[in-house]
Amino acid sequence: MTQLAPGGRIEVICGCMFSGKTEELIRRLNHVKIARQRLRAFTPRNDTRYRPGNLVSHNGVCIEAHPISSIREIVDYVEEDIQVVAVDELHFLDDEPETACTICQELADRGIRVIVAGLDQDFRALPFPAMMQLMAVAEQVDKLYAICVHCGAYATRSQRLINEQPAPYDAPTIAVGGQELYEARCRTCYQHPRNW
Repeated sequence: MTQLAPGGRIEVICGCMFSGKTEELIRRLNHVKIARQRLRAFTPRNDTRYRPGNLVSHNGVCIEAHPISSIREIVDYVEEDIQVVAVDELHFLDDEPETACTICQELADRGIRVIVAGLDQDFRALPFPAMMQLMAVAEQVDKLYAICVHCGAYATRSQRLINEQPAPYDAPTIAVGGQELYEARCRTCYQHPRNW
């Protein structure tokens, strides 16, 4: 039986758009820096909303990160002395859900603290499979919420809008955007695409 390295763990930060996922990830990484631990942060190459090559929250806080298209690329950047690996916007990566889960598990088994942030649901309010699998095996899961732009309640849904109307159900699952494309909404104010 293979001996696992101590200290490895998986942490998942999830929630809807504008819930502060990246901001929380950056907060944790700032603590990692204070502790002088060696880290590598990664961001999807196709997330070009703010500053490519950086983790950037909607409020402008940022930290340097390596742009990747696949979670498989992480392995090339994780040297022996790396203690923490962070991946932002996991749902943007073009991997099979099992691949993301396997690689995060392998890193944790090597004694690495793996912190992953991403949407838990798509605009149809369906779970992102990779996030769902990681949440099942993670040692820690933190689900954040935003504030509904319509009623002020806790928001847990990402409403994608096209011409100020909910996007149709058959729209592409991934559409990179910010406030021009998405609104945070609560369960009551969210309009399911099937209703349009």
